[in-house]
Formats: sequence, C-alpha cells, structure tokens
Amino acid sequence: MVRWVVFDYGEVISRRTGALPAIAALLGVGPTEFEEAYFAERTAYDWGRPDLEYWQAVAARLGKTVDAALSARLTRADITGWLETAPETLRLLEELHQQGVTMAVLSNAPSSFGRVAEQETWARLFKHLIFSGDLRVAKPDAQIWRHLLDTIDAPAAECLFFDDRQENVDGALVAGLHAERWQGAAAARDTLRTHGVLP
Repeated sequence: MVRWVVFDYGEVISRRTGALPAIAALLGVGPTEFEEAYFAERTAYDWGRPDLEYWQAVAARLGKTVDAALSARLTRADITGWLETAPETLRLLEELHQQGVTMAVLSNAPSSFGRVAEQETWARLFKHLIFSGDLRVAKPDAQIWRHLLDTIDAPAAECLFFDDRQENVDGALVAGLHAERWQGAAAARDTLRTHGVLP
C-alpha cells in the first residue's frame, strides 16, 4: 500500500527555467553555447559543488571568468528561473494535501536552491524536502534512495515516486519504490488512483 508520494522538483513541480538567455547575457555569451556549458557542469553542481566553483567551471568552458560577486548574481538569476511552478501540478499537490496524503520532494538541486525553495508557499505541502546538494549524492545513485527511505522512515514498497527523467525512475524501481515517469498532472492522477491514493 502506498503511504508516501515523492515528487521530483524540476520540470515536475516547476516549469523548465526560462532564465538561461538572461544568465548567458550576464556572461556575455550566446544562449546556445551557454546552455551547453550550463548543463555539462550541472551534475557536479547537483552533487554538492559550491556555487562559485560551478559558475567558474561553466565560465571556463566559455573562455570567461567569474568572481564571487558575479557568481552571486548568476546564482540568484538561476534560482529565480527555476522557481516558476506549474499551476496544474500545484493544483494536484493541494488536492493530495487536502486528502491527507503524506508527501516529500526529492530533487537533484544545489543547496543554495534548496534554501530558497524551503521558503516557497508550496513547501508547506510536504513533510520533507530533500535536495541532492545537501547530501553530496544525486539521483539515480543508489545511496539517495536509502537516504530518502531513512528520512521518511518507510519501506520502499510504500512509496510512489514521480520524476521527469527515466534514469531516475529506473533507479527508484531498482530500489523497490513504485515509480512513474512524469507525464503531467492528469496522467499522475490516474496513477495515484491506480495505487488507491486518490479516490
């Protein structure tokens, strides 16, 4: 029986960031080349690399330099871009909360984002918010599922996990969780009904 529903954050609760062109402009480079460098270094950022080191690594790929002041500006812009939430997902989360469903977030995200996200209005809907940057381990690594289950104090079979990346869904399944690729709130409702979470 499913007792916990666990959600990824990026492109599940949030929309895809629209801030990348503005961030590229801060570095004085084009959006396409910036986006390539941005995502190329993102895994290390999600695994706990400090903000300044992340932006310096991105800049190095672009032949640029970043100091602490510029890093702070880039971090603020990046966080702001990822804070835009998907209204249909928020409606689903509110519905689950009203039904008394216990929920958690498990997100590959840097610690700096986590500290801001914890203050967002939607955060009150969740019993636990877990960010990979705080753990220095990220999905789909096996350690993160053990940390999740220890945190929520539940067996894997009692958890249903949603993520937009198939590799993370596969990792959750290997760890024994129920898991589904995120295809939008309507599809998630069907899955939640199948598991008896929603009537």
